[in-house]
Amino acid sequence: MQSTYLQQYYKDEVVPALRKSRGYTNIHEVPAVEKVVLNTGFSAGTEKGQIDDIVKEMSQIAGQRPVVTKARKSVSNFKLREGMPIGAKVTLRGATMYDFLYRLIAVALPGIRDFRGVRDRLDGNGNYTLGISDISIFPEVRSDSGKGSIGMDICISTTATTDEEGRELLQQLGVPFRKRSASTATASA
Repeated sequence: MQSTYLQQYYKDEVVPALRKSRGYTNIHEVPAVEKVVLNTGFSAGTEKGQIDDIVKEMSQIAGQRPVVTKARKSVSNFKLREGMPIGAKVTLRGATMYDFLYRLIAVALPGIRDFRGVRDRLDGNGNYTLGISDISIFPEVRSDSGKGSIGMDICISTTATTDEEGRELLQQLGVPFRKRSASTATASA
């Protein structure tokens, strides 16, 4: 399979830059993006036609068909029965993952109105999760005014062992992190 632009950029630019800044002696020490998981949830009472539309839109965004997740057990307060569809998820790896990341970083995020960057908070192990409230920021999705907005979680798993390594990797790849002000930096410390 042919490598995508971001994948080639990672090999040619990011790896040497990380080796120089972090002092890695072995190429396998350099952190990399392992996988990207896209996840969305919907109400248990969602109709079959709407579920099919959500799956279709997610497959257009991801480039592969998502898996419909089902409830593992019944919860009467939520009118939820075991086996009812409650969400959809797709795991991206390899060239498809890099293609999605490039479209997210270069097209979708800058297209958000009044966009100032994404939070730079990682999970403690070098992985990053981003929540999007409306998937219509992706150009593949046509926004119909009749439908409600669909949100999505994007989890970027890296091989980094610390948040600093993961943050530097994602910055090198072009993730537009929000600039920290002096008051915010001291408050979080």
